[in-house]
Amino acid sequence: MIRLRRVYDPPEPGADGVRVLVDRLWPRGLSKAAAAVDEWPRALTPSAELRTWFHAGGSAGEFRRRYEAELAEPEAVAELERLRSLAGSLTLLTAVKDPGTSHAAILAEHLAG
Repeated sequence: MIRLRRVYDPPEPGADGVRVLVDRLWPRGLSKAAAAVDEWPRALTPSAELRTWFHAGGSAGEFRRRYEAELAEPEAVAELERLRSLAGSLTLLTAVKDPGTSHAAILAEHLAG
């Protein structure tokens, strides 16, 4: 099972499983203890270039295409396989306000696939 949650929400022991931060940058104002992050696979986060392009006005559809191309890179593929091999559930954590419409949702699709 793969869940999407905001990293600022308190952990839910027993429900979260392995907590995976999927943002390139550490969330502002959040201590590592409060975040309770188990994994931070930067190879699965959108690149700095992609983030910059998107925040400068890039479209969601083109973002998806470019991010999926990044997820097809060998280092990302290896990280996807490693996370898939972890027992139990995964919770993908992001600082964005709506994780369901973010890169985390695209990543969850790839992990589930």
